[in-house]
Amino acid sequence: MGRRGASLALWAALGIFVLYPLGRLFVVATTNSGEFSPAPLLNVITDGYSLAAMRNTAVLATAVATAGTAIGFAFALSSSGIPIPRWLGRTVDSVVVLPLVSPPFMTGISLSILLGPGGTIPNLIGMPDLNLYGFWGTWLAEIMTYFPLAYLALSAVLEGLDGELEESAMTLGATRLQAFRKVTLPLAIPGLANSFLLLFGASLADFASPMVMGGHDFPVLTTQAYLRITGMYDLQGGAALSLFLIIPAIGVYLIQRRWTDNRDFTTISGKGGRGRPPRPVERWEKWILAVVASISSFLLIVYGTILTASLVRAWGLDNTFTLEHYGYALSSGLGSIKDTILLATTATVIGTVVSVTAGYLVTKRETPLRRTMEAVSLLNSILPGTAVGIAYVIAFNSGPIVLTGTMTILVALCVFRYGAAAMRLTIASLSQMDRSLEEAAMNLGASRFTVFRKITVPLIAPAISGGMKSLFVISMTAISAMIFLVSVRWNLLTVRILECITELMFGQAAALSVVLVTIVFSVSKLIDRFFRVRWRN
Repeated sequence: MGRRGASLALWAALGIFVLYPLGRLFVVATTNSGEFSPAPLLNVITDGYSLAAMRNTAVLATAVATAGTAIGFAFALSSSGIPIPRWLGRTVDSVVVLPLVSPPFMTGISLSILLGPGGTIPNLIGMPDLNLYGFWGTWLAEIMTYFPLAYLALSAVLEGLDGELEESAMTLGATRLQAFRKVTLPLAIPGLANSFLLLFGASLADFASPMVMGGHDFPVLTTQAYLRITGMYDLQGGAALSLFLIIPAIGVYLIQRRWTDNRDFTTISGKGGRGRPPRPVERWEKWILAVVASISSFLLIVYGTILTASLVRAWGLDNTFTLEHYGYALSSGLGSIKDTILLATTATVIGTVVSVTAGYLVTKRETPLRRTMEAVSLLNSILPGTAVGIAYVIAFNSGPIVLTGTMTILVALCVFRYGAAAMRLTIASLSQMDRSLEEAAMNLGASRFTVFRKITVPLIAPAISGGMKSLFVISMTAISAMIFLVSVRWNLLTVRILECITELMFGQAAALSVVLVTIVFSVSKLIDRFFRVRWRN
């Protein structure tokens, strides 16, 4: 297949699995009896419970973005701005990565066990009736889940700053704290703003934490859209609610693009910085390290609770050691485990091919509408999973293409929603590659395909490896869009875990979560090993 054929095939796939579902979603949410009507949207706006969900969603997203960015900045400073031993920095990195490779509701499970009514901590402090469900529980669960995103983004910003700038300020008489406030902090503002928007969008789209920790008194748009469809069988109402998720999500994405495309905060040009020389830790920096240590310890307690809960009969009631929860996981949950591994593996292979092809066409070839192709390829990834899941239900439950209940619809969702990270990595890697390398090979008689296979792919192998790991991890742990598409024939591990939580089977849910994290870590290591062996030279 030549360049033109690959481009046409990709456009056809994007049309079917991106544009068509979103178009059907818009039609269902804005029509009555086959004619355009704002009535479905007005019904949502005038419904008190839906209005409360909108208000709660906005307040929660703002609170999570603010606190999560502050915590992420503290962690970034501890690893990139404050002189700490290398082993301690690696420990922080290892702790922070845990939420990124875990099911999104693992934090919710642990908080329910630790801080829920009758939980460990309320009993220890003499307040057994303490109820964390609602805003505060959801807020805490989302912060613990998403602050690592802020940490990763802000670490890159701080590592890019030249240490000479702070040293120059101090040479002119500024204290370390003044240099931080007057030099480092202003230069980090773009990263802080981008981190705020990143976490705002993540909270806006989150389904798992509100589902586990929100309770009936704290509805948000994602859970309300889900309950409209599954509980009230109101597909149109769910579609209308999802539109109110899509609009701010696109707004956040456009603001992020504007920040990154139109701003220049270069710290030095024409030479590399000499980094930060060894120095003693200031008193105010010790307070930051204390905060980081406290949150890291709490995060370890959260994940340690999951492991412990999977190994005792009933947490807090009967702490007898048992493996019966793992027996449940490997018997009743075995079908879900097999289905999830098969789905994630298939989606990873197909998604990698699609993402690398799309990235290559966008970056290396003057393909017609290539920027439009890039935007459409990324569209599903910037929208909340709830909205995309509802769109797929509407599009493929009836009409010319019926895929409901099949593995195809699950794989397609993973490929065209979660493959965006792989595509971005491919684009970034290809953009750094000198075109003369390919031209030299072609001048020596190599075909385009041979050049791509022998030159391009080995050079972008790290990006492909990162994209494959991202695709596999998210396909294994995602739930917000997948929960609308599972069926009797195809059930997923994350959905099975959520069912256990709703039935108060916390031990079984914990065991399934441990199995899931183990699979994710193991396969990620296998992917790393494969690429090291295959392209070690």
